[in-house]
Amino acid sequence: MKYKRILLKLSGEALMGDRQYGIDPKRLAEYAAEIKQIHEKGVQIAIVIGGGNIFRGVAGASNGMDRVQGDYMGMLATVINGMALQGALEDAGMQTRLQTALKIEAIAEPYIKRRAVRHLEKGRIVIFGAGTGNPYFTTDTAAVLRGVEVNADVILKGTRVDGIYTADPEKDASATKYDTLTFEDVLQKGLNVMDTTAFTLSQENELPIIVFDMNKKGNLVKVCEGELVGTTVNV
Repeated sequence: MKYKRILLKLSGEALMGDRQYGIDPKRLAEYAAEIKQIHEKGVQIAIVIGGGNIFRGVAGASNGMDRVQGDYMGMLATVINGMALQGALEDAGMQTRLQTALKIEAIAEPYIKRRAVRHLEKGRIVIFGAGTGNPYFTTDTAAVLRGVEVNADVILKGTRVDGIYTADPEKDASATKYDTLTFEDVLQKGLNVMDTTAFTLSQENELPIIVFDMNKKGNLVKVCEGELVGTTVNV
């Protein structure tokens, strides 16, 4: 396998499947099966999930809610998603640990970098919940931050589209896909890969990002093997 330790970033919306809201158990089981394939090949796996299928702090703020309060609610949504994914992974026969940036000791370990790395070394899948633990920071930023902290080889951003395009392929039929990009290319072309904070953190630490379609069977294994699936952003 090309990558020994990965940080997999999943959006909360991805867990909805065909639903309009919440968590689709079928989609969870599909993701668990995909993750199990790379786990069995010895890849060390850390995961960060968003919470947009349950609550978004930004959306709450736009409707008059206090932004900080909304962001903390969003962090709790990511913990719910983390627990759901943890259950699906364990049902599929994998050992997991859920670590959260906010202390919720009845259901998760507090995030401790050394402990997280030790879990990864022992072959446990580590799910990081509650974002960075701070309002105003996205789960994309949390994913890159945790990836840098645990010395991940790459950030794998699993989405509904199979890479980065010149425009939104769901809205523009003439949009074409990039196979590889540099961080500079992304900035110059104004492409939307991650929010600016997350992207800058990844660039400064020379941590590559691969954007790929997580919903296509076998894609996760192909990406970890180094096949050109999706779009790779590198130095």
